[in-house]
Amino acid sequence: MVVKKTKSDAPSITLATRARVLIVASPYYEKITKLLFQGAIDVLDAQSCSYDRVDVPGALEIPQALRQAVEAGLIGVDPKSRYAGALALGCVIRGETSHYDIVCNTANHWLMESVIHHVIPFGNAILTVDTEAQALARAKGGASGKGGDAARACLSLLWHKQQFRTLKP
Repeated sequence: MVVKKTKSDAPSITLATRARVLIVASPYYEKITKLLFQGAIDVLDAQSCSYDRVDVPGALEIPQALRQAVEAGLIGVDPKSRYAGALALGCVIRGETSHYDIVCNTANHWLMESVIHHVIPFGNAILTVDTEAQALARAKGGASGKGGDAARACLSLLWHKQQFRTLKP
């Protein structure tokens, strides 16, 4: 693994082979998702990775779209799949009802179930916050924001997946 320091001193992974990543985004809070997306692509572009973006209405639809990509054979265990990894981008802001808890818990549960079951390197930047100000603070910063963190997580897991495949039993 080649580790190099970035301006924020966060390590970035240099992949031996360039990857294509599926980004599933919910633009429900468009301004926040735009910042998350910019951070994610800053990291992906720096690693010469390509990506496709699919927009869905809200956070609950993100796991469904990822599962549809799995069912279509576009992502998963097969190393020849179109996508080597995936990112989830979006935001859920607490309201006055329990809907916030249901959306956060359900979306995250089904995302993790899918990525673990189908061995998908994955980065999660679905922000779960109390206020828009908190969301903006987490989304800002380009590559050093939460979108960039999610991309780095995905690439790190992709690197590990590649390394594990090279080990002999």
